[in-house]
Amino acid sequence: MKLHEYQAKEVFADAGIPVPESRLASSVDEVVEAVGEIGYPAAIKAQVHVGGRGKAGGIEIVTSEDEAREAAESIIGMDLKGYTVERVLVEAGVDFVDELYVGVTMDRSAGEPVAMVSTEGGVDIEEVAEETPEAIAREHVDPAFGMHPYESRKVVYEAGVDRQFAGEVASILRTLFDLYESSDASEIEVNPVMITADDDVIAADAVMNIDEDALFRQPKLAEMEEDSYEDDLERKAGEYGFDYVRLSGNVGIIGNGAGLVMTTLDLVDYYGGTPANFLDIGGGAKAERVTHALDMVFSDENVDSVVFNIFGGITRGDEVAKGINEALEQFDEIPKPVTVRLAGTNAEEGMEILNTDLVTVEKTLESAVQRAVADAEEVNQ
Repeated sequence: MKLHEYQAKEVFADAGIPVPESRLASSVDEVVEAVGEIGYPAAIKAQVHVGGRGKAGGIEIVTSEDEAREAAESIIGMDLKGYTVERVLVEAGVDFVDELYVGVTMDRSAGEPVAMVSTEGGVDIEEVAEETPEAIAREHVDPAFGMHPYESRKVVYEAGVDRQFAGEVASILRTLFDLYESSDASEIEVNPVMITADDDVIAADAVMNIDEDALFRQPKLAEMEEDSYEDDLERKAGEYGFDYVRLSGNVGIIGNGAGLVMTTLDLVDYYGGTPANFLDIGGGAKAERVTHALDMVFSDENVDSVVFNIFGGITRGDEVAKGINEALEQFDEIPKPVTVRLAGTNAEEGMEILNTDLVTVEKTLESAVQRAVADAEEVNQ
């Protein structure tokens, strides 16, 4: 579960990490009122779960009421990398002289959390890691003992942070690690940590992702989940209990297992298509779940064709086929071509049951994906 920047900053502030004064706004008038209370200059920041908001026009610095109104009119309602901006964070401007990166995530290859600090803050840290990995200092932390003060100081000094500010940066890093552990986070970072002209150290951004499987023991964070949905599709996925990720392509993908879905995504790309989503409907494929899945995919305007990759295990292939037929029969008109591949228990019986007036049936995953890619291409010709 991803927290919005404003949500993560609330958590950071409660933990003692300094953040700029801010207000949440959802209309132009609310933005103007908030900036009037906070003062100029101020930053108006789109609250969507995408990186590179500034480059895409989702962050504006304003110095007057006219600029604030103009920026609010531009950002609220804009399409930002496939997401509609409904809310913005109005934040006090920071007069900074330097930017740092500070974060904690899981290093799966090492089997331990890793703390990272870089003086290359304010830019895409993935690019830094790829182009100049030596610019990121790393320190693995034994989860049995947590982060010791000397470990936070060590990684901060290795990153080359000015000694005048090293202690405060190390303190922010330790607090982030404490939050990472106590909140069951999968990732937590500040990019950038800003050094101000007044020699203050402040968290100008905030990223915090929570392990969804641990939400049962994070009731306060779980309350933020509904507000973290970006659009109707993600909201529906939460209601239906699906694992869903929206992507930028036009081939809709539905499968009953994360591995099956990932394989299908790779094959769509391999055969020249672009995946529109990751949608795992989980165990079984009864009519109700299939209907919900189709409702989601058909609702995505980016989708031009759909491919089902279903493996019959505990739920047999013939039962899956009946579920798909029942689901599709509920639609007066099939809005987008659907291709189905069945494998596993009673797959052959299932393929015979499928209503070929409603779907295209393919025997192999490769042929099913090729068919879906071709259908999507045909729509765009």
